[in-house]
Amino acid sequence: MITPHSKVEAVFGKSHAKRKRVVEGLGIETVGQLLMHFPRRYQSMEDLTEIDRPEIGQHLSVLGEVVHSEVKSFHNRATNRRGHRTEVRIKTGGPTFSMSFFTPYAQQAEKDAAEMAVGERGMFSGTVRMFNTMLQLDKPQRAMLTGTGGQALAESMTGLMPIYPVTSGLYSWDLQKVIQLALSEVSGVEEVLPEEIRKERGLLDAMTALRWIHGPDDWKQVGAAQKRFRFQEALVTQLVLARRRAAMRTEGARARTGGGGLLAAFDDRLPFELTAGQRAIGEQLEADLAEPHPMHRLLQGEVGSGKTLVALRAMLRVVDSGGQAALLAPTEVLAQQHHASITRMLGDLAAGGMLGGDADATTVALLTGSMNTAQRRESMLHIASGEAGLVIGTHALLEERVTFADLGLVVVDEQHRFGVEQRAALTDKAGEPPHVLVMTATPIPRTVAMTVFGDLETSVLTELPAGRAPIQTTVVPLAEQAGWLDRAWQRVREEVEAGHQVYVVCPRITGDEKEQGEQDVLEYDEDGNALEPPSLEGRSLTAVTELAPSLAGGPLHGLRVEMLHGKMPADEKDRTMRAFAAGGIDVLIATTVIEVGVDVANATVMVLMDADRFGVSQLHQLRGRVGRGGLPGLCLLVTGAEAGSPARERLDAVAATTDGFELSRIDLEQRREGDVLGVSQSGLRSSLQTLRVLRDEDTIVAAREVAVSLLERDPSLNSAPGLARAVDTLEQSRLSEFLEKS
Repeated sequence: MITPHSKVEAVFGKSHAKRKRVVEGLGIETVGQLLMHFPRRYQSMEDLTEIDRPEIGQHLSVLGEVVHSEVKSFHNRATNRRGHRTEVRIKTGGPTFSMSFFTPYAQQAEKDAAEMAVGERGMFSGTVRMFNTMLQLDKPQRAMLTGTGGQALAESMTGLMPIYPVTSGLYSWDLQKVIQLALSEVSGVEEVLPEEIRKERGLLDAMTALRWIHGPDDWKQVGAAQKRFRFQEALVTQLVLARRRAAMRTEGARARTGGGGLLAAFDDRLPFELTAGQRAIGEQLEADLAEPHPMHRLLQGEVGSGKTLVALRAMLRVVDSGGQAALLAPTEVLAQQHHASITRMLGDLAAGGMLGGDADATTVALLTGSMNTAQRRESMLHIASGEAGLVIGTHALLEERVTFADLGLVVVDEQHRFGVEQRAALTDKAGEPPHVLVMTATPIPRTVAMTVFGDLETSVLTELPAGRAPIQTTVVPLAEQAGWLDRAWQRVREEVEAGHQVYVVCPRITGDEKEQGEQDVLEYDEDGNALEPPSLEGRSLTAVTELAPSLAGGPLHGLRVEMLHGKMPADEKDRTMRAFAAGGIDVLIATTVIEVGVDVANATVMVLMDADRFGVSQLHQLRGRVGRGGLPGLCLLVTGAEAGSPARERLDAVAATTDGFELSRIDLEQRREGDVLGVSQSGLRSSLQTLRVLRDEDTIVAAREVAVSLLERDPSLNSAPGLARAVDTLEQSRLSEFLEKS
């Protein structure tokens, strides 16, 4: 008997060549996992595949009709290899593709030609290449649907052919055959959704939904099956998050309600008025900190909206209560910037225990990996003794020997740069659960916040402080406007002559050395497979160490040009940033180390080289470094990407709007959830199987409401054992890491 817990060999057979590819390539080990491996799309058996614009390097599966078939012999003189090839051309609902099937045997070649005779139809799969001005499917595979070779496969189809996500050496039709076999023999498929919910939401039962999603007669069946599984996934996900929120509320934490006068003294000295949003969120944070259970809040907002000031006021409230607050930053440059700006804002309030320090003052400690032994020892003593009420640092704060006297609040800046274990390593240093504030300047669409950060309460800062000037963004297309780059450097010189400063950002340190944390911006084909990165067409990516001397000795000759990148010694990086902030550098040629937190009011222009190599949200973050001092900002996106390409469309979108939330939706649509949310390193495009957080917004909202209602009535889910097991499985699986980003 085959059950969902049976190994896939129960349907493949132990020696089946494809079984190993399914297990190792797709991570599918059981029949249940196989049945939950859903089609990426469907192909009508009556219509040839419609293709708008195939991308070179794309792995494509199409339904086509043979329009040319011919056997030719060949002799490769270099290898002295002889053989035969069957040359085939197929038409689709878009372009025509050529293919070549090789064999050393004339008889096999004739058999191939007969199977792929003119007029026959089949599924063809291969990698899109250009050969002799014609599109080609390289290393092709086929599954014929007509003629003697296609009878078996054709008979298993009714209406729509499912196209599955596959791996190397495995084809969609391989999975289709074995999944249909599993569906015909499996028993004991558990019903996850209670009947009450199915009736209320108009959802199919599990077995019907599985049959329809893998072998639909029409699009109506596809829609009904997808509706069922999308709601199921949304509900299980929201139940996991709702249970975590409930569990957090049961944890004990010390209420941080003040006692000192540090926050009041700081507010009295602010030279400006807080925005309405900053005041409202500040009040919410104070209320959270006063609760006897830990705060877990996500603070998101536009670049330059003043999140750091809001977080600092919460940190000062904790210091007033006798505790310590730690700010964890992803890079040394950002940690040093936070330390300098917070110390500057506090003034004599940061001189605790020192001559001239205010009576309510505290100490601000900095701890980074590159500090020398004496500096580290001094900072660690201040932290361990409690003398340092405010602690700012990088991953160095996570080291085991770093101890706190009374850690009451953890602020994590740019959360997507840190893993679950790293955050836990810091919160574990508290004697009791600390309050946690997570900050991000990457705007997050509502449903992403509900799905990925759903165990956190969310606050959003949308109002920009007074004095922020508009930023004009322009694409500089090298392929179409050869003289525009020269004009860009002239514009840089004009801005410097007007007394302002300029950033030039490059994707690389040297020609082949990536900056720390750099990732390729991926595009995906219609099957969800990552495409090859866009060709550089003989160009190497612009590098800081090469561009800086070129500009200093060329178009920017006579200006004060300096470099900044992650491989420089920490003291040199700090010295460079201080010099730039003080106006001692005209043009800073840097990598993305200046992406977040760097605040130089006199910087008005940013030139982004090879801008197509950055993601939408990253481009938005980077351009937020200019226009911060009340002067209009200009951002130039230099690119070799051709008009109409996905990379160019991404840049045009950034140039068209400064609305970070709109750009975050575009980013999500173009790059898929997993890439945007930071799980691409794990090899998963996304841990969401059927859901798309933008497309399925209504489903996610409804599932959250059902989850809350269910847990209010039945916190242990005793009335829905199948659902309870699904929730437990998700919590215990590695996919829960995706949810624990917060």
